[in-house]
Amino acid sequence: MDKIVGNNLKLLRESNGYTQEQAARLLKIKRSAYSNYEAGERTAPLAVLEAAAKAYCIELSMLFEADNDSMKSLLLHAFRAEELDKDDMDQLNDFKSIAISYLKINRLLGL
Repeated sequence: MDKIVGNNLKLLRESNGYTQEQAARLLKIKRSAYSNYEAGERTAPLAVLEAAAKAYCIELSMLFEADNDSMKSLLLHAFRAEELDKDDMDQLNDFKSIAISYLKINRLLGL
């Protein structure tokens, strides 16, 4: 399971144009820890996985998706950004959080 999660973290990171350092900062962890999770060498804690799902605007379950076609379909709509500093990444993460919450509320209300 760690390899699947790691592979999906890598796909999401690369599709968003982030380096491992940027992804680690976004998740508020050390780059070395992120590298281990991405390589499937260590199990990422639930809090890190929840932060990743929030940051990439996906359902948590998608990180466990073994079907590469499902992930690739998701990645077709990924936002790409380059040269973001920490403040930019934090603001983007906040915006993504608001947007995903809005979509979840609409889905729950049947809108």
